[in-house]
Amino acid sequence: MQNVILVIHLLLAIGLVGVVLLQRSEGGGLGIGGSGGGGGMGGFMTGRATADLLTRTTAILATAFMITSLVLAIIAAHDRKAATGSILDQPVQTAPESTEPAAPAAPIAK
Repeated sequence: MQNVILVIHLLLAIGLVGVVLLQRSEGGGLGIGGSGGGGGMGGFMTGRATADLLTRTTAILATAFMITSLVLAIIAAHDRKAATGSILDQPVQTAPESTEPAAPAAPIAK
């Protein structure tokens, strides 16, 4: 289940980046609607209709992205809680103490 949501999340992220890049900025975003006389997308839609469509698509993709983010966070928290408790609850493991001193290192021959 988590993998399916993760794939959907990644597809939403890619789609969101694509739609944002298609939107017209002050510089004329990827040439859509630039100074070409009002018709974006090859004359299929007016400049305003294209902007409305891309804005609505961005809002829908962003909402879906946030929902999948929350679902993935909830699933991860649930899996983590089921697996183990807090790391602070685990006993501390220390190295065994040696009663003998360490042997001196061999001299380096030059």
